[in-house]
Amino acid sequence: TKDIVFCSNNCFVLYSAAVQAKNSENKESVPSLPQSPMKDRPPKAFHQYSNNISTLDVHCLPQLQEKVSPPSSPPIMFPPAFEAAKVEAKPDELKVTVKLKPRLKAIHGSLDDCRPPSKKWKGMKWKKWSIQIVIPKGSFKPPGEEEIDEFLKKLGTTLKPDPVPKDYRKCCFCHEEGDGLTDGPARLLNLDLDLWVHLNCALWSTEVYETQAGALINVELALRRGLQMKCMFCHKMGATSGCHRLRCTNIYHFTCAIKAQCMFFKDKTMLCPMHKPKGTHEQELSYFAVFRRVYVQRDEVRQIASIVQRGERDHTFRVGSLIFHAVGQLLPQQMQAFHSSKALFPVGYEASRLYWSMRYANRRCRYLCSIEEKDGLPLFVIKVVEQGHEDLVLTDTTPK
Repeated sequence: TKDIVFCSNNCFVLYSAAVQAKNSENKESVPSLPQSPMKDRPPKAFHQYSNNISTLDVHCLPQLQEKVSPPSSPPIMFPPAFEAAKVEAKPDELKVTVKLKPRLKAIHGSLDDCRPPSKKWKGMKWKKWSIQIVIPKGSFKPPGEEEIDEFLKKLGTTLKPDPVPKDYRKCCFCHEEGDGLTDGPARLLNLDLDLWVHLNCALWSTEVYETQAGALINVELALRRGLQMKCMFCHKMGATSGCHRLRCTNIYHFTCAIKAQCMFFKDKTMLCPMHKPKGTHEQELSYFAVFRRVYVQRDEVRQIASIVQRGERDHTFRVGSLIFHAVGQLLPQQMQAFHSSKALFPVGYEASRLYWSMRYANRRCRYLCSIEEKDGLPLFVIKVVEQGHEDLVLTDTTPK
């Protein structure tokens, strides 16, 4: 048997048990290696080494001619680390076992780990992030706001407040509910208790005019006349905007006049479709938004008196944070003691007010105020109603 090992001088060393036995007995020469294919080389040289084990004969093998390297081949896929890659040779050839040493990983914080990134690593270590937007061919309609809101509502990813309750206030002229468009009927103005009118519905009535301070005069007069007039467009009562052509009886609601394509002018006049000029007019008004301060002129004293004198009140009278419940009464024998130079103190008066709490900062509670009689004199009572606490009653002989 023959064993083959690699030496640093690229030579093969042959170990033969038979030759080693002959050297120990007969001191004969070691048989030479098989004849090299190259006959031009010098004869083989014998080198003898001795160690503690035995005497070895070392023969230098002839060097092979250098061959031209073949063209570059595709990269070789090596097996994973820590595994032996066994290469099987053809018959009559040597079997060689190659072990691949694992590549040492860079220690965090070392000099090799701190090398600056270079473009030579592109495709291997890092890649650029690119965004590509593909627009489909053909007609693409982006989703609208309502579709997006509906989709988000199904997902349940948004928090929305409760929807605002529907506005049931109705205009006395055009009979439409809620505030109108700014470039249309506009906002609602209070005319009387639970009576509302659109700003432009009242402003464009024939009898109504506007003062320098923004007060609308004769709104109630226009309303009484409108209850008997029928609109030429919708055939409903409440029409107050008439055509300014002489002897023309066409009359409309303000909203119906816009739908009927009547012509409005800057001097607050209107012409119906039968009498309006053809084409455009320099004095024509096409924008109806009113951003100035406008209010309905009314007698508030008479309005409050009518509210108080009603027997059964179906409405709540509120001024700011003060809610009025009952006005009370004064008998003739009480007039002397139940008034001052600035106020009256009727017995049975009751109102409630929402005001800041006496116990907690930044919290409001309800104060129920009333006037009672005690020993012929007024007694002012305030009941503090606050959630989580018992009602606190405060009394005194003066309002302060």
